[in-house]
Amino acid sequence: MSNRYIFSSESVGEGHPDKVADTISDAVLDACYEQDLYSRVACECYVKSNIAIIGGEITTKAKLDFVAIARQAIREIGYVNDDDVFHADKVFVNVIVTQQSPDIAQGVDARKAKGKKTAKQGAGDQGLMFGYASNETPELMPAPIMFAHRLGRELTRIRKSGKVAWLRPDAKSQVSVVYENGKPVAISNVVISTQHAADVEHAEIEKFCIENIIKKVLPGKLLTPQTEFLINPTGRFVVGGPQGDTGPQDHCGQLRRHGPARRRRVLRQGPDEGGPQRGVHGPLGGQERRGREARRQVRGAVCLRHRPS
Repeated sequence: MSNRYIFSSESVGEGHPDKVADTISDAVLDACYEQDLYSRVACECYVKSNIAIIGGEITTKAKLDFVAIARQAIREIGYVNDDDVFHADKVFVNVIVTQQSPDIAQGVDARKAKGKKTAKQGAGDQGLMFGYASNETPELMPAPIMFAHRLGRELTRIRKSGKVAWLRPDAKSQVSVVYENGKPVAISNVVISTQHAADVEHAEIEKFCIENIIKKVLPGKLLTPQTEFLINPTGRFVVGGPQGDTGPQDHCGQLRRHGPARRRRVLRQGPDEGGPQRGVHGPLGGQERRGREARRQVRGAVCLRHRPS
């Protein structure tokens, strides 16, 4: 008797409010390390309507223009259209940043301090996450989340190429994969919700997403006559991004990196690597890494140390 089940994972695009907040915080982290490798950065971001709030505790020698950093990050995402309420050049950026607490700092520093039982370097915080490597995809990621990522990346690539003028930055994708005896055998459902300009018809969006995105990037052998395609299922997605939804940093981050928890044999725990590195302490080395670029290099290596049981 076969063990058959469906496993679903989702991915969000660059313009999704949660990812916008992540990107701004990442940009601040990158800017710190570009000037000072010993920076201590705990940066948070919140976006809504035409406002971005940057908060946190940062101890660094770097000279930072937080407003310029935020605007450039938003510009690179693509919120530059005339009809964007959340616009790179018009957004109000509020900055509430202080230095790292001396109480936390003495725990991190490799030195003796009153009440501290060791002179060794410590950590400013702790957290528990899970992750695992899988041979289901070349990226060593589980198929459902990797397929969802591929859909989002292709949407972003085409949008930024300028070939489809009605595409807008906010988007989300979800893929449900059918498993039999632990192996992917089919895709049962594909969801793409993409923000769009007001003057495009739903039928055009649906045809484009199915023919130019889904059938291009997903394995054809897993798409069957029974596969259901749900494209902008609400029927309209003009109001998007921080204008339409709140963006707290790293919201549902683990869900969007490995999908919902399933029974796994844990071989080795690794740190979370998807969102901004809260509490990263220099110098760079070991588990520490520099912002977005290093985080891409880590994916599939440091964090993915779990295998399916």
